[in-house]
Amino acid sequence: MKIIEYPTREAWPAICERPSLDTKFLERTVANILDDVRRSGDAALRHCARIFDKVDLEEFRVTEEEFADAAAKMPPELKDAIAKAKSNIERFHQIPLETDEIIETMPGVSCWRRRVAIEKVGLYVPAGSAPLFSTVLMLAVPAKLAGCERIVVTTPPNTEGKAAAAVLYAAELCGVTDVYKIGGAQAIGALAYGTTTVPRVDKIFGPGNQFVTEAKLQVLRSGVAIDMPAGPSEVAVLADSSSVPQYVAADLLAQAEHGPDSQVMLVSDNLDVIKAVIAAVDSQLEELPRRDIAKAALANSRAILTRSIDEGIDLLNSYAAEHLIIATRDAEVAALKVRNAGSVFVGELACESAGDYASGTNHTLPTGGAARSYSGVSTRDFAKTITFQRLTPEGVSNLGPIVEIMAAAEGLDAHRNAMAIRRAALGGAGNV
Repeated sequence: MKIIEYPTREAWPAICERPSLDTKFLERTVANILDDVRRSGDAALRHCARIFDKVDLEEFRVTEEEFADAAAKMPPELKDAIAKAKSNIERFHQIPLETDEIIETMPGVSCWRRRVAIEKVGLYVPAGSAPLFSTVLMLAVPAKLAGCERIVVTTPPNTEGKAAAAVLYAAELCGVTDVYKIGGAQAIGALAYGTTTVPRVDKIFGPGNQFVTEAKLQVLRSGVAIDMPAGPSEVAVLADSSSVPQYVAADLLAQAEHGPDSQVMLVSDNLDVIKAVIAAVDSQLEELPRRDIAKAALANSRAILTRSIDEGIDLLNSYAAEHLIIATRDAEVAALKVRNAGSVFVGELACESAGDYASGTNHTLPTGGAARSYSGVSTRDFAKTITFQRLTPEGVSNLGPIVEIMAAAEGLDAHRNAMAIRRAALGGAGNV
C-alpha cells in the first residue's frame, strides 16, 4: 500500500479518486450487447452464453428439479447459516413503512401518501470467481417484505450450464419467483427489455462487474429504474493507537479479495499503526487462496497519515466509502461525525464480513463516491410512494385563489381555469 503522509486538503480530491476505466470500450461493448438482446431476445442470450459463459443453453429458467438437486447438495451447516442470516436480515428490514396519515394542509384540503410495492423486480446475483449467494438474501428478503409480486433472479451459469446450488437454495428459501441462468450485461438487457423467456421488470437491483454496472446505467437512461450506480467494491478503515493491526489488516484483505479493481483505504493519525497494519497485511496475504486478486487490489490502495482522527474523519467524508470501519478507542463518538458512507462498522469487533453476510443490514451499497447522495438498499427501495389529495367545497374556496394567482403569474391559463371553473360552480369568485 502506498503511504501518503499529512496530505493537504487541496490534495484530498486526488486521494479520493477511484481507479479509472477504459469507458469508451466498456460503453461500446455493453451498448452492442444490449442492442442485440433488445432486437434478438433469447437468441442473443444464447449467443452471449456461448461467448462469455462457454456453455450452450436451450433453457434459461431454473427448473424445479434443479432447485431440488441444489437443496440436496447443500451441507446442513450452510443451510442453517443461511436461515439464521435470513432471519437477521428480515428483522432489520422489517422497519415499519410510513403510515398513510392524512394531513389537512388547510381547511378542506387533505393530502396523504401511500406506499405501493413495485410489481416486478429483477435481482442480479454475481457468480464470477465466487457465487455470491448472500446477495440473494440481501435483495430478495426486502423485496418480499415490501410485497413485490414477482421477484426475478438472474445469475451466471457455470460451464455445465448450472446455477450455483447455494444461490438456488437461498432463492427458494426467500420466495423468489423465477431464476434464470444468465449473467453479464446480457442479463441486465433481458430484465430491462424482456425476451420470450425472461419477463421485463420494473426495477433492477444488484452488484456486478464493470459490464453489469455499465449495462445498468445504460438501461437507466432508456427508462428502466435501477437501485443505484455501483462499481467496484471498496472499504476504508479509520484506525488509531488502540487498533489491533491484525484486525485492520484482515478487514482490508477481506475487501481486496473481491476483485483486482476493488479499493481499500487506511486512514490513521499514527504512522506506527500504519506500518504495523501493512506488515500484518503482508503476512496474512500469503495465506490467502485469492492472494493474487488481493495483491492487484492493493496496488490501487492507499494508507493516509493525518494529523488527527478528526481530520481523518473529514477526509473519509470526502471519500464517501462504500464500507467504513471505525476502529478507534471512541468509535461511537467518531461514528456520529460520519456524513458520507454506505455502511458503517463501529468498533474493532465489527468487521465488514458481518454486514456482508448476516448482521442484518444490507451489503448492496453505493460505491465510487455515490454514498454522498445514495443509501444502501432497503425495503423502501422496493416500493414507490403515490401521493393523493382531496378537496371539499371549503378547500376549493380556500385554495382556489392561491392556485389561480400562481397559474396566472406563470402564464398557464388552462391551469388557472381548471380551478376557476370549480370556484364559480360552487358560488365563489372564480371566473374563466
